[in-house]
Amino acid sequence: MTTRMEIVGRVSGRRHWTVEQKLAILRDAFGPDGSVRAATERHEVGSGAIYTWRRQAMSGALTGITRPAVPSFAEVQISEPTAMVPAPSSATPGSGQIGIELPSGVRLTVDASVDAEALSRVIGVLAR
Repeated sequence: MTTRMEIVGRVSGRRHWTVEQKLAILRDAFGPDGSVRAATERHEVGSGAIYTWRRQAMSGALTGITRPAVPSFAEVQISEPTAMVPAPSSATPGSGQIGIELPSGVRLTVDASVDAEALSRVIGVLAR
């Protein structure tokens, strides 16, 4: 009778990974043709650690480089005006101001220093 014995060479106990090692394992797990399962077997690390490292890398906590906060919009409620205010007469040719009237009846007056991207976003919201 023959007895077969298999020895699994797993590291027992807690391991310490450098930031470079963690990033290399993340590239292996999530890169092109990457696989979390293959990376866990190849590097002998748990899948929970890989997902924790990914979350830390995405937030900047892993490398110490934090992303700037993403600007967010505040909720705004537009109420019906109590009286129609006529468009300012200062929006005349050559004054550097532009009068904009939307199909909804909303009127805006902006000057030459307006941020075009911000104005586009505001008009997009008001035109809905």
